[in-house]
Amino acid sequence: MAELLEEQRETWGTRGGFVLAAVGSAVGLGNLWGFPYKLYDSGGGAFLVPYIIGMVCIGIPLLILEFSLGHFTQRAAPNAFGRCNKRLEFVGWWGILLGFVIIMYYPVILAYCFSFLYFSAQSIINGTALPWAGSGIEGVENAKTFFNETYLHKIDGPGFGNMQWHILTPLIISWVLMYFCIFKGVKLVGKIVWLTVPLPFLMLIVLAIRGLTLEGAMDGLVYYLDPDWSQLAKPTTWRLAFGQVFFSLSLAYGVMLTYASFLHRKSDLNNNAAIICFADLGTSFVGGIAIFATLGGMAFVTQQSGNGVGVADVVDGGPGLAFIAFPYALAQLPGAAWWSLIFFFTLVTLGIDSAFSITESVLAGLVDKTGWKRSIVLPAMTVVGLAFGLVFVTQSGLNWLYTIDGFINGTWGIAFLGLLECVALSWFYRIETLRSHANERSDWKLGVWWNYAIRLVIPIVLGTLFIWSLIDDVTKEGGFLKTPDGEWIVFNCVGLCVMAMVPIVSIALSLVKSPVYTGDGHGVQKTITYHTSYTNRVLSIVAFLMAMISAAVLIVIISVHGTNIANMKVWMCYALVIGVAAVLLANYQMAKLDKSNIAPTVFNRFAGVIGTLDISACIALTLVTLTGTAAKAPRETAAKGLTSTSYIILAVACLLIAGGLSWCFWRAMTASSDEDKSIQYPSS
Repeated sequence: MAELLEEQRETWGTRGGFVLAAVGSAVGLGNLWGFPYKLYDSGGGAFLVPYIIGMVCIGIPLLILEFSLGHFTQRAAPNAFGRCNKRLEFVGWWGILLGFVIIMYYPVILAYCFSFLYFSAQSIINGTALPWAGSGIEGVENAKTFFNETYLHKIDGPGFGNMQWHILTPLIISWVLMYFCIFKGVKLVGKIVWLTVPLPFLMLIVLAIRGLTLEGAMDGLVYYLDPDWSQLAKPTTWRLAFGQVFFSLSLAYGVMLTYASFLHRKSDLNNNAAIICFADLGTSFVGGIAIFATLGGMAFVTQQSGNGVGVADVVDGGPGLAFIAFPYALAQLPGAAWWSLIFFFTLVTLGIDSAFSITESVLAGLVDKTGWKRSIVLPAMTVVGLAFGLVFVTQSGLNWLYTIDGFINGTWGIAFLGLLECVALSWFYRIETLRSHANERSDWKLGVWWNYAIRLVIPIVLGTLFIWSLIDDVTKEGGFLKTPDGEWIVFNCVGLCVMAMVPIVSIALSLVKSPVYTGDGHGVQKTITYHTSYTNRVLSIVAFLMAMISAAVLIVIISVHGTNIANMKVWMCYALVIGVAAVLLANYQMAKLDKSNIAPTVFNRFAGVIGTLDISACIALTLVTLTGTAAKAPRETAAKGLTSTSYIILAVACLLIAGGLSWCFWRAMTASSDEDKSIQYPSS
């Protein structure tokens, strides 16, 4: 197969450097910061079910998709999509801009880590206890008070409050470190990650062991591993779980796609993707054990003081959870200041990996589009990102951070972009081309099932989640943009405006003519003949009409009955059956045309897209009807032991992590012993 690029592109030095860098991007603060608070806010163990499903069934296929596209085109996200189909460039920019929104607030979390690192070092130098230290109920209250009041001076409400200058300094340090980590390109990144990636795993094991030795740790593990099944009837649980999969793996932001664009042309793709997903899942799972065992200990000492609260009430949820639970656990260790210093240094390394990976994807997209030098674009990005980040270092900064992060990982954010990415590459490009490209250079092969997963299964799942969550947002009791009293909900209004601006700016950027050659994408477009047989044209039109009929039936049902479809089950079945038939017919046409040099018609493409949304809408409306009367009772938090369900979840997670990684490494070693198999070696 002919190579795509004529010019020489910088590559990673070794396969290990790439894998560690990608693991470093995937394994970050999201595992120890985002994962615990989203699970905590979702009622505990039930969150693990969609999270594990999403990681294995959606995360691995989509990560392979991004690796294949990035490696195939050797370009960052916007130009990569543009090379497949010039009308798809906006999809790449959409992910890049969402990533840019993240790097406005993500370095602020990193700044918190630097601050706690400083407090730890100060305690060591002065020979004093940590400023939040305390035992029993005093330790719990000290940890909460120190973070929320002493450090953040946190206020509630939609305003901003005063600038917190003591947070601004570590924020500047964070941006400076990010700048120096990436200004010389990916070869420097490949060296940095050999230090910054392994260290966090060692520290995480120490904290997990310490958490498990605290009195009351079992209560925390029950909350973590024993599902409250009623939570699965809420779209918020699925939305946060799938959003965390995308956020943790850096999917759809252009990060992994950009990293893969720097890979050597003989690099493995499929096995690397699986290794990264299983490593990320393992980090989150062990991190969950550490933090929830600690929360169980905090709940125990709170109960001992006479304040009868359980794990679900011991601290407030939200993005500040990790900065209360972990400091408390560290303060209970002998030599607490030293352990705290090591731990927050670990968090800094985790955060730096993820932060500069997102920054690199934005940088590569701009450089590829404009042809400007990295030495010009990177300083400008640093200044702009730091300026916007000032919003999050005010007294109400954590509230704004919580809001924006919720939108990025919510209904309107990254999961929807994952849906768009699948639709764009499977219906408006030849997904078989990417599968063949990945299989030619991987330790194990993808079957045709992967084509159907990207084209049908994942879009239907993500489409269902999007529509279900959208209905939940619009119909919630307290209102979405306005309260029942007519007052604007400022946080949601601002968040929605930010999310609305992203696609608008993405389309505008895609319309700007690039001075840099973008090509056709492997020359495939040049070999396609834009004609098809009479039979194919007729079948395509029939599929399109069927999809439109299904959509029309759904529109009528919703217009007349809203989301209450209990009395419209027969018509819903009609809409679903017609939608499924349209998608199957369109997919049959696509699968047949994938093997030829004939381009599918526009009717066939849109029949598949509209039919997929029809199916998603039918499933989402059914879920709304079935879960509308779901129990809203608070979770029982009384002390008890792990149930059989808890042990099953624990066993499944351990089997996936240990078994999955073992299988991946075995396949890699098997491939490396085969002289005829090409895998990546250090480049000269």
